[in-house]
Amino acid sequence: MSDSRPKPVVKRSADVEYESVGAADGMSKGVLISDDDGAPNFAIRRFVLDAGASVPKHTNEVEHEQYVLSGRYVVGIDDEEYDVEAGDSLLIPAGVVHWYRNESDEEGSFLCAVPNGDDAIELTDG
Repeated sequence: MSDSRPKPVVKRSADVEYESVGAADGMSKGVLISDDDGAPNFAIRRFVLDAGASVPKHTNEVEHEQYVLSGRYVVGIDDEEYDVEAGDSLLIPAGVVHWYRNESDEEGSFLCAVPNGDDAIELTDG
């Protein structure tokens, strides 16, 4: 009988590559752990919002759980805007319009956990 449990992974910060996020001006993403690392259910990513960065209104097919690591920035969810800062947590349900705006002069960063699998991102007009 074989053991089908995932193997433990320790991924060092130096091994995480960050890349610019396509439609976002001043946002980068590093994938900390995902199915590529053997995680069976969830991926954890770290996003960095540069000072003055903005991310247009969009939807995702999967839910997002987020934890703000540093800085202060605005997150729009549906018709509301929220000022968030380090220590705050957010749930953005699947299919809900959301966006980001960093009006400060310091970068902000957050962790974002999502289910593994495909996620279609759709930019919205308003």
